[in-house]
Amino acid sequence: MQHRSIRGQIRYTSKKPERLDQERGREWFAFSHHRDGSCIFRAQCEIEEPEPTVLRDVIYHLGPDGSPRNLHVHLTVGDAYMGSGWLSVSRDENGGTVSCESEGPSIGRLSQVLPFAGAIDGLGTHPVASDAYMTKCMDLSRGPHRRTIRAYLPSPDHRGATPPMAVEVLIDLEYLGEETVTVAAGTFATRHFRFIDESAGGMGGTTHPHYDVWVTADDDAIFVQGGVGGYMQTWYELVELTR
Repeated sequence: MQHRSIRGQIRYTSKKPERLDQERGREWFAFSHHRDGSCIFRAQCEIEEPEPTVLRDVIYHLGPDGSPRNLHVHLTVGDAYMGSGWLSVSRDENGGTVSCESEGPSIGRLSQVLPFAGAIDGLGTHPVASDAYMTKCMDLSRGPHRRTIRAYLPSPDHRGATPPMAVEVLIDLEYLGEETVTVAAGTFATRHFRFIDESAGGMGGTTHPHYDVWVTADDDAIFVQGGVGGYMQTWYELVELTR
């Protein structure tokens, strides 16, 4: 094969006092890096707590320049089919459009075309390995800094547990510096980032608590560890990695 593969597993645990360090889910992810610079990201996520359970399958395509091209998501919530959707990005001299074709029991058949001006930093897929990869949009030559990024998500829900449809989200991303981190998968040189939601309406109508992620300090930007505070109180850790 002519592409380069990366595969791994992430463990989800709780930081709530009544469930401290108990496993609450897991994620399997894979990247296919192709010779033209394009990348295909795949993931399967299982969330057991809180109810209802969430099972998510995604495939995300980024072009040779690192820009988002398309995303497919299939969602099962409470062990029942929630929906399936496909998002696609088209560009022109003014910006472009994000199109969504989806369907599900509660939304029927849905078609959207959302115009945008300027740039898009990524498609938010909800797997945490993809969140880490989105940090590649930051200009590290500036050193520690913070800026607002734009993403289109198939769900504004903090767990991604609503029928697929395209939603624009603006959120701040902060680069905090480099750290050495040890997790179950090994010891890694990492870069520390923080997602900060200070939008007027919050994501999905609710402000998302601060979300810290540590990613490998290389072009692969692999998720190593991370956590969300506030009402969510979750922790994520890389437990297996092959590359």
